[in-house]
Amino acid sequence: MVYMKNRMKRQLVALVLTGGMCLSLAACSGTDSSGEELPVSAKSDTIEELSSAELVANMGIGWNLGNTLDVCAADRDGDGKVNETPEEGKEVDETLWGNVKTTKALFEHLQADGVRSVRIPVTWRDHLSDDGKNTIDLDWLERVGEVVNYAYDLDMYVILNMHHDGGGDPEFGAWIRTDAAGFEDVRTKYRQVWQQIAAYFAGYDERLIFESMNEVGFDSVAEKRAYQMLHTLNQDFVDLVRESGGNNAKRHLLIAGYWTDVEKTCSDLYQMPEDPAGHCIVSVHYYTPYQFCITGESATWGTDTEIVQMRSNVQKMYTHFAEKGIPVIFGEYGMVSKDAESRVLFSKTLTQLCSEKGMAAFFWDNGEEYDREAFVWRTPGLIEGLQEAVE
Repeated sequence: MVYMKNRMKRQLVALVLTGGMCLSLAACSGTDSSGEELPVSAKSDTIEELSSAELVANMGIGWNLGNTLDVCAADRDGDGKVNETPEEGKEVDETLWGNVKTTKALFEHLQADGVRSVRIPVTWRDHLSDDGKNTIDLDWLERVGEVVNYAYDLDMYVILNMHHDGGGDPEFGAWIRTDAAGFEDVRTKYRQVWQQIAAYFAGYDERLIFESMNEVGFDSVAEKRAYQMLHTLNQDFVDLVRESGGNNAKRHLLIAGYWTDVEKTCSDLYQMPEDPAGHCIVSVHYYTPYQFCITGESATWGTDTEIVQMRSNVQKMYTHFAEKGIPVIFGEYGMVSKDAESRVLFSKTLTQLCSEKGMAAFFWDNGEEYDREAFVWRTPGLIEGLQEAVE
């Protein structure tokens, strides 16, 4: 509470000294590479000076607003056809995959349950123009900003990313994955989109973290080249954010691991980008064992062997990164199993192991775990387990 009051005082002083800078969009708009003005949020908060390790250690319980702003017209079951399409004459919106429209009340209830941090995955591909500049539809950008504000204005940490733009269905719009021949076009588009996102959110303080991308790898090229391609995009991400003005010079940035996989990210081929601010964090996901987390072949989890495996993977991230001064966030973890005892144990164990090492873990919720209208957890004991894990 003292931390929040002190920050509010600094923000007020800063606002007075700048003559109310950014009270209108025109007053604080950025520009793209051609000099055209970009839309910008009216936020003008003062960024807090703290290390990325301190920020991650403060995150506590993390939760994903999954299958919401990340929805897209996609072939989700791999049958060569788009699974969901919006009604005729309507655009892709956050309800396309069956979830309700997001409200501020959702985050208020999550916060009351002890959730301190939220990851808001966003897919941009259905909202880009074909004008050669990949201009983001303003209505979509402003809606993303509105949802971010729901959590941010409650003093929660928020991670904002680029999600299914890197998905596995390039025939329907995923564009980050490519072979080497098309890579320069991908780089151009990637920079154009992130330049707009960075400009719009430039006035937000350290509670807003940008994440470079989601689950991206380039397996159609030689392994060394594939890692280089991911590194190039991650470096482009850092460079353009740092050059985009406002608080972005110091913003904490979440850098995608290779396929966000623990083993592949701990490879000697993986490189973190250079960052003059020294505010980079590495991102991985945790869906191990896949029989429990992904396919449902195993309904239960919690044997000594499985717990040792989880402990070993968390330690691996600590040894390769956190111990060397690179903070770690497990941006997603989850399971398809409905066995309540196993769901609680898996979630609690991973969160506790991460918390003990100064890392953060974010539960992936596609709408099946937390009831977004009744505001209750569907798995008995899950939130209590997470609360205990971060004590």
